[in-house]
Amino acid sequence: MPEKEAELTALETTESAALEDSAEATETAGIEANTDVEPPPVIRSEFDQLKTESEKLKAERDQLVDRLARLQAEFENARKRAERERIEFRDYATGMVVEQFLPVLDNFELALKSTGTTEQLRAGVELIVKQMEDILRQLQVQPVASVGSEFDPRHHEAMGSVERVDMPDQHVAEEIRRGYKLREKLLRPALVRVVSNPKQTNE
Repeated sequence: MPEKEAELTALETTESAALEDSAEATETAGIEANTDVEPPPVIRSEFDQLKTESEKLKAERDQLVDRLARLQAEFENARKRAERERIEFRDYATGMVVEQFLPVLDNFELALKSTGTTEQLRAGVELIVKQMEDILRQLQVQPVASVGSEFDPRHHEAMGSVERVDMPDQHVAEEIRRGYKLREKLLRPALVRVVSNPKQTNE
């Protein structure tokens, strides 16, 4: 009998150890299996919120890039339109001026073909010059006052001096080339010779 009791005790011990090993294996497998379980609801909510904000920022970025591209295209179109209008206006203004001077050119050509005397040719040229002056006057172009006026470096360009006692010192004695101004804007200065009056300079 004692031998049978010892065998039973050994058998129970073996079964108990096997059961404990099986339980530990089951627990380990459960832990490993739980590694694929979804995160807790709080973490999932934060992730979804960040994902939503990221998509929103991407959409805003795309809108801004598209708007910038459209603004650049509109600016380029406006620049080209302004340049085209500037050229058209310049051509229009040039055409208006040239159109007024075409009759003057016609008269010069007629004068070149003329077979009249020198006096007749001179009289014809004088008429053409008067015609040109009338056109310039209509365009608000006026000659710069020179002979007899005080020398003004803003409107006159001195080409030398002339010694004279009958005119005030530093006044214009001769006009070599006429100057012109458009309203108050100087187109070109008058080329002049300036009076050097020794009586006034020696005083």
